[in-house]
Amino acid sequence: MNLQNPIITLEPGKRGGKPCIRGMRITVYDVLSYLASGTTTEQILEDFPDLTAEDIQACLSYAADAEKHTRLLQSA
Repeated sequence: MNLQNPIITLEPGKRGGKPCIRGMRITVYDVLSYLASGTTTEQILEDFPDLTAEDIQACLSYAADAEKHTRLLQSA
């Protein structure tokens, strides 16, 4: 899943092995949760000055790639 993107990192000992941004303790899930709750990119960047707009875009790309690999269940 999006292993070609160097912005998203996976480290077993960091945040339970969840995908993080550039080795920081901010997870892809954190960023996506903020966006889903209506927080704007600008607000996220203000709250987390170590993040960049490219980091947020990488989170969205990672989520899109994960969705592409989601299996569909057929109803009985």
